Amino acid sequence: MDKDLYRYNPWWEDDFEKLTILKERTDFRKRLLPNLTNRQVVFLTGLRRIGKTSLMKLSIKHLIFEQKFPAKNILYVSLDDYLLQGKTILEIVEYFREMNALSIKDKIYLFLDEITFCPNYEQQLKNLYDAGNVKVIASSSSASLLKSQSGLLTGRSITFEVLPLNYEEFLDFRNIKIAKSDAHLHETYFKEYLVKGGIPEYVLTNDDAYIRELMDNIIYKDIAAVHGIRQISVLKDYFLLLMERSGKTLSINKIAKILGISTESSKRYFDLFCDTFIIYPVSRHGKLNEQLVSPKKIYCCDTGIRNYYTGERDWGAMFENYAFLSLKQLNLKYIYENTIELDFYSESKLLIECKFHNEELSKKQQILFDKVEAKEKFIVRNYKDVQEVVKLVRS
Repeated sequence: MDKDLYRYNPWWEDDFEKLTILKERTDFRKRLLPNLTNRQVVFLTGLRRIGKTSLMKLSIKHLIFEQKFPAKNILYVSLDDYLLQGKTILEIVEYFREMNALSIKDKIYLFLDEITFCPNYEQQLKNLYDAGNVKVIASSSSASLLKSQSGLLTGRSITFEVLPLNYEEFLDFRNIKIAKSDAHLHETYFKEYLVKGGIPEYVLTNDDAYIRELMDNIIYKDIAAVHGIRQISVLKDYFLLLMERSGKTLSINKIAKILGISTESSKRYFDLFCDTFIIYPVSRHGKLNEQLVSPKKIYCCDTGIRNYYTGERDWGAMFENYAFLSLKQLNLKYIYENTIELDFYSESKLLIECKFHNEELSKKQQILFDKVEAKEKFIVRNYKDVQEVVKLVRS
């Protein structure tokens, strides 16, 4: 196992190249960094290749270069590695301590990628937590597998979802700096961002084949293989229908009829695409029976992925999807009354309607917009408007 662990941890041999070239992300400073010093197990969730591993490596970089923490006391492994199959987390950690001559009293950091590939991971993490002097940062690309925890880590863990690059990060990854005197350029670059989305590697390479490979991996490996689904062609058709319905309401029964599958299968596929962070469902605002009976609206995990498969250039729909991803932490619902729809109503009673650039509310929308009781109301037309709402909520 020595060779495998050295391959994952080049900083043990003073090889820092892969750490120093990392692009920093907003999530690192705002959410992850403040949680590197407490005892809680940190779980990072989100779409495959969305940047969870990079956030782990940024944490390792911070520990080594800014906190001067001993490099040999930091272990990173990806638990979906075939070469590590059959090894428990506790066995890997014990071997790591032996390799680097670490006492049980020595503080160590464990970065465990794709933690849910390891059976009984929760019990093992609890054992490590209870032993003390161990800080664990783990990741998973499956929401359902993390949700299925038995409660052993209740009060001992915190979970963060990693989202695609935001607009500012998109500019940074593309090494684009816009002077205040050139503020008009934001319109051009923001539209480019809406089209390309925020999948980090895709932003850097602009290689369309990367998106196709990414989604094939999720469909074949994370959904079909893990859950024993043999109808791959139906699963892929289901995915394409989801992309076409992004930003619109979705009928699980209707999709079942279109694809010639049972309603139960349609519901199962829908849940699996949600669990792998490809789509996000939004319920209708209202009484519980209205929420349960009404169809859900869905949004894609990334506008670039949606555009790759639909080929559409509907700026209003892309902007609404961007706004949802920026504001999803507000626990959003949509409003629907007498065939009139408003985009978002938050748990804290904020009403938000997306109208890209100069688009206006219809007369009926305006009447409903004025009628809805809300703490505050916003019409967002560009990325600055969305960020103002984000700042207001955080303040």
